[in-house]
Amino acid sequence: MNLNHHKEAFERISDERRERILEIGIEEFASKGYEKANINIIARNAGISIGLMYKYFATKEDLFLTCITRGMRFLENTLEELMQSRDKLLVKAEKLLRAACELSMKNANYIRLYNEITAEKDGKRAVMLARQVETSTSRIYITAIAQALACGDVRQDLDPRLFAFFLDNLLMTLQFSFTCEYYRERLKIYTGVDVGKLDEDEIVNQLLKFIESAFTFEKQPSNF
Repeated sequence: MNLNHHKEAFERISDERRERILEIGIEEFASKGYEKANINIIARNAGISIGLMYKYFATKEDLFLTCITRGMRFLENTLEELMQSRDKLLVKAEKLLRAACELSMKNANYIRLYNEITAEKDGKRAVMLARQVETSTSRIYITAIAQALACGDVRQDLDPRLFAFFLDNLLMTLQFSFTCEYYRERLKIYTGVDVGKLDEDEIVNQLLKFIESAFTFEKQPSNF
């Protein structure tokens, strides 16, 4: 059975069963990482036989990539909807920050899975995952920043590609700080407060000031 046959078999099952398998898979990969995740445990927790699991997915890697695709499509749809609006870039940024906070709290496993992807040790798979996950996201950011640049909404000396990269790094770290233990502790070291006790509005407002200063304040010519 080739990969297309596996995909077709998976697509033929009910939406409810398909969603459950992927949710269980995302939880397993997010909590244990790719190497330690066990496809037998995923099948058992999803309430299906291991035989059926291999009917739907040729390998553990095939299941892993399907889970990533589902999680990233969810994130991408949220991002694209916000960034394609006619709002000014800083308004988009505020909505994006609030969406990132909400998504991190309501769908923590997606963010933990993303964190696991960034820690991928297999070089070839890491490159493939980076291209699969980041290509669409980078395009959305770069386009939005370039449009803001053309409209004069942001400083005129910025590079849209580099600023898109910097903005995504800020958002990625923010999401990890809500969901991943290392980043949660890192935030606590800097602020002295556990993330669960921080005021979300304060986080958004302070980060928005940081972004605004980067995107709008041009260096003034020296008088000397």
